[in-house]
Amino acid sequence: MTNNDLEIEATYRKLAEHLDRLPGGFAPSDTGADIRLLQGLFTPEEAELAINLILEKEDAQAIAKKSSLSLVETEKRLHEMAEKGLIYSVQSDDGRIHYQAAPWVVGIYEFQVNRMDDNFIKNFDDYYSSRIRRSRPETISQMRTIPIHQSIDSRLEVLPYEHVEELVKAHDKFAVAPCVCRRHAKMKGEGCDAPEESCLVFGEFADFYLRTGRARAIKQSEVWDLLAKANDANLVLNPTNSKFVSAICCCCGDCCGILKGLQYHPKPSEAVASSFIAEFDEDACLNCGICIDRCQMQAITAGVDRVEFNSDRCIGCGLCVSTCPSGALTLTRKPGAAEQKIPDTFSETWYTIAKELTAKK
Repeated sequence: MTNNDLEIEATYRKLAEHLDRLPGGFAPSDTGADIRLLQGLFTPEEAELAINLILEKEDAQAIAKKSSLSLVETEKRLHEMAEKGLIYSVQSDDGRIHYQAAPWVVGIYEFQVNRMDDNFIKNFDDYYSSRIRRSRPETISQMRTIPIHQSIDSRLEVLPYEHVEELVKAHDKFAVAPCVCRRHAKMKGEGCDAPEESCLVFGEFADFYLRTGRARAIKQSEVWDLLAKANDANLVLNPTNSKFVSAICCCCGDCCGILKGLQYHPKPSEAVASSFIAEFDEDACLNCGICIDRCQMQAITAGVDRVEFNSDRCIGCGLCVSTCPSGALTLTRKPGAAEQKIPDTFSETWYTIAKELTAKK
């Protein structure tokens, strides 16, 4: 390798290390697949500039001072990188744009929804099959699970940020994007028949997705229609882990990374960020089996006289509750759920995780 090649490889390695310090991390690969994945997304010049971005929102002038570029060139590259979904940008009411680093997940991967091709999918799959497995020292997660509206009994104590209707009504800008996980799976000839257009984004996130061509604008009335379709398709609601949400993912157990990861956990109920869990009344069960197909965690399986319920696998999504004809399944609040640490905004969630990662190093 030439000196120039070595310098370029070092730049990508620095970018990988930079992403690994952000929420969600970016674990290294023993095969070099992590670097190949980044090379397929970032040019060397983009990789070098991305290293200068942090989770705090900054204007182009502040970022230019940290790089060797002019303000004009910095603005041009930042704009192109935001269009590619390599970084995140926010536009204020006066038209000024601020930029910040985007984690690998939730962030850069999801932002590739309209850029995925066979090469990206190969690089992505090579990376995920070879990355070093490890546990991240994060005390809060980026996403959480909330119950679908139809599963909430009037007697159940539900805080505003745990209720999907209240989360939606807090916003005035709405957009819907394709689910990156289902699109990824379908491009590989896999996946399920659940609706692809099901990723709901709000506020600043909606603005970013719309400005960069990743979503279409919708009205609040269509949000309700899409949530109803999600319920019909047995999709789990996973909003950002914040009181004022940036997005709500409608997840399936066949394609979505969050649920597929939980499925491998011996006790998903302990691993998920959720305030609720189902309760099962054996005597009331009609053994109709509807709940078996609804559950994405295999918490409910077929029995002899009635279904069998494993509370260790329940994530409190409420899909089984909303269609139980006898009321044998109901939701209850987890002990200590009210004490869960829920940041006000998704940006605060990112900051909180980043601070915890720094403190533990």
